[in-house]
Amino acid sequence: MTIGVGGSTAEAELAKMEDMTGGIVPIDNSDRAARMAKAQGLMRDQGIDALYLDTTVNLNYFTGLNLKLTERLHGAILPATGPVIYLSPAFEEPKTRSMLKIDGEIRIWEEHEDPGALVIETLESIGIPSGNLAIDPSAPFFNVDRLRKAGNRFNLVNGDAIISACRAVKTAREIALLQRSNELTLEVHKAAARILREGIRTTEVEDFILEAYRRFGGTMTGAGKPIVLFGEATAYPHGVDYPQVLKDGDMVLLDLGCFVGDYRSDITRTYVFGTPDDRQREVWNLEKAAQAAGFAAAKPGSPCEDVDLAARGVIEAAPGFEKDYKTPGLPHRTGHGIGIEVHEECYMVRNNTRPLETGMCFSVEPMICIYGAFGIRLEDCAYITDDGARWFTQPCHSVDDPFGHEAGD
Repeated sequence: MTIGVGGSTAEAELAKMEDMTGGIVPIDNSDRAARMAKAQGLMRDQGIDALYLDTTVNLNYFTGLNLKLTERLHGAILPATGPVIYLSPAFEEPKTRSMLKIDGEIRIWEEHEDPGALVIETLESIGIPSGNLAIDPSAPFFNVDRLRKAGNRFNLVNGDAIISACRAVKTAREIALLQRSNELTLEVHKAAARILREGIRTTEVEDFILEAYRRFGGTMTGAGKPIVLFGEATAYPHGVDYPQVLKDGDMVLLDLGCFVGDYRSDITRTYVFGTPDDRQREVWNLEKAAQAAGFAAAKPGSPCEDVDLAARGVIEAAPGFEKDYKTPGLPHRTGHGIGIEVHEECYMVRNNTRPLETGMCFSVEPMICIYGAFGIRLEDCAYITDDGARWFTQPCHSVDDPFGHEAGD
């Protein structure tokens, strides 16, 4: 029997859990001010006159204002020089003001008015009658279209070059929040493995995971549903739409994450319920070697694609596995950036030549998919230091002892 898998109950595991989020230092206005100053410096360097932030995570990242996206334009303008200006439907202005973390002027529009025109009028009022207006890359098209129609004397450009340059490189405080979030998720993984028994349904495990996160103090709002897969369904990277029942000898894949202080963890563990057979053992060990190769390639100054090329090279060199995203093999990129979203810049994929730099945080998760049989993904997140990459959580120990219980991990 795989060590650390089975042998306990949901009730026994939940009874042992205590909040793990004590002592965290959340993001504050000093962080937000530094982010806006960095963005403004980048804007001036790139000849950008202002940045439009829509109701997205980017608005929250820079200002702390956390709004729900609707059909009404609601956001902010960050000029290359000067204070941020907020934009709000008139009837929402009191609520918006009550939610501000960083004080600022709020410009309003009435229900019968064109909110796109308000954005352009605001720019003109602060001395920007035309020029380059960077657009939040996550802004919905209907708002971008409003800006295009109202401000045809402006050149609308993608704001990703500004926003991703800020978000992709984390500060020590952000890394500390990611560290705690990943540590918490690893404990949920260990507990979920212990409650497994023959006949348990994936839906039962999902319910347990959600309650475990609640007791440990992780936030699941916006984190999505845990991915819990048994048997052949483990071959599908983002799961299937039907529950499964666990049988002896099944491969088990759990892909989990939560938020701590608005920062997201992402860890996948794959192991066998019972005793691995020769084929399961062979492919599991190949997956572990691929993850290790990807991590080893993550060096300051190296292009992001090196992580993918190294991991993919291990799998493609093994007999019976395909190249170029075909299966059986690795059908997707090896990793993604992580922070306030689970998938963000920078991506560990072929042709991404952006150099890795200190503060970048990302997953390393080459997945081997064998449709009709099983799949294996081992996923941990790492970050770049001046001396190289470091794991937030230690990778799986072995196919027989994935959580390293007997190794003392």
